[in-house]
Amino acid sequence: MGMVRFAIIGVIVAVAFILYALVDAAMSDASRARGVSKPVWVVLIVVLPVIGAILWFVIGRGRANAMPRPVRAPDDDPRFTGSRMSPEEIDAHVQELEARLRELDEEVFPEVDGRPGAKPDPDSPGEKS
Repeated sequence: MGMVRFAIIGVIVAVAFILYALVDAAMSDASRARGVSKPVWVVLIVVLPVIGAILWFVIGRGRANAMPRPVRAPDDDPRFTGSRMSPEEIDAHVQELEARLRELDEEVFPEVDGRPGAKPDPDSPGEKS
């Protein structure tokens, strides 16, 4: 009875190991697969269950890049900006934007129905022509 229990536990561990290897191989980036292509590794794990899984972890699974690509802010990325503005162009653009903001700040809206800045209601019984 003790050997049967041991065999059942061994089969459960083997199946879990194979499933883990299969999911890991299927979900990993294709560039990480060494030796043969990623689909071939998946087939090897299915055809040679325990041996294929061991081979995947020992040979096939490459390391993730030790140094990930640095994340750059969009304004630092030349692909995002497309073209660079000279400092003079930037200064002129900022001055133009500031002038437009000053115009908006100075704009006055009429009072409607005693509320400043309210939009007139077309259905109200007010001034109609």
